Amino acid sequence: MFSYLVRRIASMIPSLLLTSIIVFSFIHLIPGDPARVMLGDQATPEQVEYLRESMGLNRPLYIQYFKWLGGILRGDFGSSIFFHQPVLSVIADRAETSVFIALISIVLIILIGIPIGILSAIRYNSFLDQFFSGVSMFFASIPTFWLGLNLMLLFSVILKIFPSSGFPSILKSGNWENLRYLILPCITLAIPNSALIIRLTRSSMLDVSNADYVKTARAKGLSEMRVNIRHIFRNALVAVTSALGFTFIGLVSKTVVTETVFSLPGIGRLIVESILRRDYPTIQGIILIVAFIYMVINLIVDLSYALLDPRIRYS
Repeated sequence: MFSYLVRRIASMIPSLLLTSIIVFSFIHLIPGDPARVMLGDQATPEQVEYLRESMGLNRPLYIQYFKWLGGILRGDFGSSIFFHQPVLSVIADRAETSVFIALISIVLIILIGIPIGILSAIRYNSFLDQFFSGVSMFFASIPTFWLGLNLMLLFSVILKIFPSSGFPSILKSGNWENLRYLILPCITLAIPNSALIIRLTRSSMLDVSNADYVKTARAKGLSEMRVNIRHIFRNALVAVTSALGFTFIGLVSKTVVTETVFSLPGIGRLIVESILRRDYPTIQGIILIVAFIYMVINLIVDLSYALLDPRIRYS
């Protein structure tokens, strides 16, 4: 296990290096000039050129890349062109919202998706199974912005139970009651993503249910509940765990619509704002950090397979 872990961590280095090259190259191919965006349409060409020179944007791309890469190796992701702050500080200010949304949403997805998926598999082809399958397909097809707006209308405008927008920082205020600002956004993300986990849990359990060891367990006289949970669900959990890992990454990095609907200061909105402002260092920093998080979670998911299934061994 240790040697496998070392190899996987070592393989992340060239992957991150390749990611940095691709991100840097494509970001600089985006039409538009950061200096022109910062100075506005009234700026003279001389002013634009002076700002480009002061920011180093007139240097060859390979020189800009190696300077940026050298800073990253020292823990310096550069300074945001728009915010005039270190990129890591800008990302850290927005990360709190996205991390809380992702954590709460993944908990809701697990609590909703896995139990319903198990029940659907146990009651295969029954009315209950057909009902849950239909409902999950319906919610999977609903646009996130439509669901968010309707939840806001019902629970914020009509019932006045939850706030409609914004999120006061918990880390700065120490007030955990601020989590109520994230209830509706998390439900908006959890409902469609739960549909995937419901379908995957159901299909994985049905695939395992005809295995020889399941038939043997039933032949031994074990209770149906024990067979379903200990033998069928436990072996189907490998596929479900993999899907949950990818879902969590998506919740961290793909919440643009939800954050826009509920006016949340998260990573998703920061990416869009940075692209519109041609804020190269911020875009590059966000994508590289998200890629690193993706690799780490993927590694954790792979290591969890050995805990879920004793037949899996890493060497």
